[in-house]
Order: sequence, then C-alpha cells, then structure tokens
Amino acid sequence: MNVGAVGSIVALVLGTAGAAYSGRAEAQESTGAWTQRTSWGDLDLQGEWTTEGEYGVPLERPREFGTRQFLTDEEYAKRLAGVQERNERDLRAVKVLEGQVEGPNAPIPHWREYDTDSRRTSLVIDPPDGRLPPRTADAAPPPVQRCGSLQRGEPCDSYEDYGLGVRCIVHGGGFPDAMFPAVYNANFRIVQAPGVVAITYELIHDTRIIPIDSSPRAERLSPAIRMYMGDARGRWEGETLVVETTNLKTGTRGATPDLRLVERFTRVSKDLIEYQVTFVDPHTWTAPWTAALDMKARPSDAGVFEYACHEGNFGMRNMLSTARYLERQAESPSP
Repeated sequence: MNVGAVGSIVALVLGTAGAAYSGRAEAQESTGAWTQRTSWGDLDLQGEWTTEGEYGVPLERPREFGTRQFLTDEEYAKRLAGVQERNERDLRAVKVLEGQVEGPNAPIPHWREYDTDSRRTSLVIDPPDGRLPPRTADAAPPPVQRCGSLQRGEPCDSYEDYGLGVRCIVHGGGFPDAMFPAVYNANFRIVQAPGVVAITYELIHDTRIIPIDSSPRAERLSPAIRMYMGDARGRWEGETLVVETTNLKTGTRGATPDLRLVERFTRVSKDLIEYQVTFVDPHTWTAPWTAALDMKARPSDAGVFEYACHEGNFGMRNMLSTARYLERQAESPSP
C-alpha cells in the first residue's frame, strides 16, 4: 500500500467513520439498543472498550492449574488478596521525601489499575496447558525486559537503555503489546467505515488503520519495512473480524521477522468483544500459540483521553541528568 493510499484511508477514518460513530452514539443514547450491524452491513464493533479486567492475569498459566482456564471462587479471592497485599507492601516502600518514588512492582500503587474481575488462570489459552510452546533450537534468547531503573540497578547511560514506553514512543514494543493491559489506561476506541476499521489506544495514543481487504498477501509492504504496529489486513469470517499483521518491529516478543499475528474480534453482546491473538513463527516457537482477552464496553461518557506521558517531555532529560548526578556523588570523596 503506497503513502497516498494510507493517507486516503486515514482521511476516510477521521471523516466518514468519525461521523458514523458520532451518529451511532446518538442513536444508542436515544434508543439504548445495539444495532449489531453498520449501515453498510458489517458487524458493528464500534465503541469504547477496555481490557482492564485482565490486570493481574499472568501470560502463562501456573503449572498447578493444569489445563483449567478459570479460577474457583476461593482462588479468585486469593488473587484479589494478593493484589491488595502487594499494593500495601509497595506503599510502605515509597519514601517520597528521600526520592524513592517507586516500589518493587513499579510504579507506585495509586498509578496502577491492578484490581481485576477476570478469573482466567492465564492469558494463553492454547496450548491447552496455558504455557508457551518450546522455542526452537535456532531461536534467539527471549529479550531481556529493562527500562532504565536506578533503584533496580539497571543501566541509565543513554536513552537507548529505556524502553519504548518510558520514552513515550509506543506502549510496550508496539503491537501486540498495545492490546494487553499494563499498569493503566487499557482503553480503546473502535470506529469503522466501509472497507476499514480503526483502533485508537489510549496508551500511548496510537491508532491502527486496518483495511478490510481480501487482496492477496503479495500486496503487503516489503519485508524490509518494519513498523511498531505492523502492516495489518482484515477480513470477515462470519461474525468475526480476522486481522493478520506482519512487518512488525524486529525482535517483537523475541521472534524473527517472519512473525505473523492473527487476531479474532467477535462481538458476542452489546457489552463484550471476545478477543484472541495467535502468534505464528515456526522459526521461534515449535507451534503457534494463542492468548485471549475480554474487551468490555465502557460507559458512553468515559472518553479516550490524550496520553501526554511525561509532562513537558522533560522526563528523559531528567532521568539521564539524575543518573549523572548520582555518579558524580558516588565519585566524590566523603567529607
């Protein structure tokens, strides 16, 4: 797809889809009904959604749960108690006047939205044991997650020592991280127009433009072009929107450039979209694997807000200058 085509799609989404969403919102407000289909016949996925209910659910399933996907009442109560205990422990570790403003599970609890109503034992649902398949013999080691934390002893020598999220570029590493809840603001807005779906993420203010297109894969971008959100193509399979994404950032989830992601959006009711994403890369994992999330409707007046990240964009300068100051202090002889 050339630049002109992308520009046309963006204009279409901001204009036609925005008007369609506005009109639909007014209709919903007056009738209280979900119309199920758009005026051009596609399944209606539009609205504001959140995956905040999945906070606290591990990616991989603890082995004691075996193939069981959901917690019992007792296990769920234990999960909630663990979240509360962690919050209280982190609050005790925060000493603002001494410059210690994050606990072991940074950031500090009042920033986080870790309370969860999900009873999943893991986000991974396939393989059935909820564990990632083994990596192939030739696969690169899983990437080391770090974000330049002085308190955790991580290097803070350059902007490159900080993750893309800390640098306010993109949530996590881009897509698929953008779909998974992390810390806060796990909110989305979906708008549609004929032939296109757009998903706007509150964290960190990105929009994916997804053409609904049955054209052959040869029309995709050159493999040499890599993007944080990848190159997406959607199609309808019955009542499910299927989106295939390639051309992802090099090293996404430790995978090779051949990584292909297959998403499935199925709106099962007015207030719920069942979401699944399958990771396909035979050079990294011995089998594909699938994770699932519930996308729940937000109140109609909730809004998706600008995520301004660091106030005034001074965050990076302040973090690096503080690291240099602490180095000078450590080198200075004690009085």
